[in-house]
Amino acid sequence: MSLQSVRDFFAARQLDIPIIELEVSTATVALAAEAHGVEAGRIAKTLAFRINGGQAILLVARGDARIDNRKFKDCFGKGKMLPAEEVVELTGHPVGGVCPFGLANDLPIYLDQSLQAFDEVLPAAGAIHSAVRLSPALLAEITGGQWIDVCQPT
Repeated sequence: MSLQSVRDFFAARQLDIPIIELEVSTATVALAAEAHGVEAGRIAKTLAFRINGGQAILLVARGDARIDNRKFKDCFGKGKMLPAEEVVELTGHPVGGVCPFGLANDLPIYLDQSLQAFDEVLPAAGAIHSAVRLSPALLAEITGGQWIDVCQPT
């Protein structure tokens, strides 16, 4: 169903973005990079956090990026990554297929500027064997994502 929610999200916005479905798992950055034949940085990982007032957010960053705790705190205050079962409940996507499209709940989406190092990135598409290829600018446009700087320099 999660993959279908991404298809529905694209269709509702009249977006012609092909969903790549592979026979192998792309559930981790390393697996996805290998399966798609790209460097790990081009994999756009989607992370879920709960910040200060209990608000859940999604953060999309380049695959090889690490969160800079000081930058994160300066931007959001205190936050912690959500456990897998809560991520599935909030997003409707399985861990390893979490993406900022076709979400079960309306969540604020933030895009780390680390993604802008690439002309094309590959976020998952709602399943552990799926992805899409798009520019960081298009990713921001279709998700309404806000650009921020919370990752360590790569």
